[in-house]
Amino acid sequence: MARDQFQSPDYVNLDELLTEEHLMVRDAVRNYVKQEISPIIEDYAQRAEFPQQIVKQLGDLGCFGPTVPTEYGGGGLDYISYGLMMQELERGDSGVRSTASVQGSLVMFPIYEYGSEEQRRKFLPKLASGEWLGCFGLTEPNHGSDPSSMLTNIKDAGDHVILNGAKMWISNAPYAQVAVVWAKDEAGDVRGLIVERGMEGFTTPTTHGKWSLRASATGELVFDNVKVPKENIFPKVKGLKGPLGCLTKARFGIAWGTIGAAMDCYDVALRYSKERVQFGRPIGGFQLQQKKLAEMVTEITKAQLLNWRVAVLMNQGKATPAQVSMAKRNGCEVAQNICRDARQMLGGMGITGEYPVMRHMMNIESVITYEGTHDIHLLITGMDVTGFNAFK
Repeated sequence: MARDQFQSPDYVNLDELLTEEHLMVRDAVRNYVKQEISPIIEDYAQRAEFPQQIVKQLGDLGCFGPTVPTEYGGGGLDYISYGLMMQELERGDSGVRSTASVQGSLVMFPIYEYGSEEQRRKFLPKLASGEWLGCFGLTEPNHGSDPSSMLTNIKDAGDHVILNGAKMWISNAPYAQVAVVWAKDEAGDVRGLIVERGMEGFTTPTTHGKWSLRASATGELVFDNVKVPKENIFPKVKGLKGPLGCLTKARFGIAWGTIGAAMDCYDVALRYSKERVQFGRPIGGFQLQQKKLAEMVTEITKAQLLNWRVAVLMNQGKATPAQVSMAKRNGCEVAQNICRDARQMLGGMGITGEYPVMRHMMNIESVITYEGTHDIHLLITGMDVTGFNAFK
């Protein structure tokens, strides 16, 4: 079993911008990844199996809902801490980070932000501890980038509503006890509601055959005349601003997480370049390899600074969804390019499970698509700078 030798690149001393608490949070998650994730993740990815034990571990570590107030079981931390957590988890594997960011940003956040006090008290502590796993249902088989066209719907039936429809590509779905679901009511308004495991007519078929996020649990949410009590409907939000607000939080975590994957690939490639000898010397001594490494660490550094600045704005309540979109798209693109360059530097070894590079590369192909595709985020930035809506 290969030992995790990761050393984090910090070319412009970014650590000096972090508090002692930030560094403690980051180092705790980094050590967890080295001890619990790195030794097992290749095997789970090869078998396309979700390591269920990480749910309780992530809860114990405080990685679920770290920005949620402590009175509901959260960490009461700031967004820099949250970003650092996601960076370190995705350095281990994108699927592990997905488990945490779905739980925190897409399940716990809407319950806290849009839910009743009763909903907060009932669901948040168990989600924070990892006793319960949650998932988020927005994307449908025929409606991804255009959620306003969703077909999933609820109809009033007295003290409850009847939910029908289906959601697809749902992380955590096969093991989730709780699903935050978005559906249209009879007036055509998008409403959020909490669907619980065991409700009759609610099933979560597992998605098989993935070449990406193989150690992550992905499934569908199928609703066949599911009776959902009205007390499970979010009282404080109506319309697409509900799910889109959740996605902004998730995209922020992805911006940091993808750079964790990029950092891991860069670190592996750098170490390999010093050890792999060809033509009588380490390949790190050749110009083309140095060019790759120099470009990798430059792009990582720029992304780290962008992520840090957006996190500061998040802490101040000033970050815009468009700014978060830029960070998410940038992080994905940087990670995608670095994974591919690192794979080339490792040659044939780059496709084996002896190194994490190919696994990261395949994972990023999903991450660049979910929570808003690469093209959608470009259009969000384009609309923000021009004022013209290219979606219509």
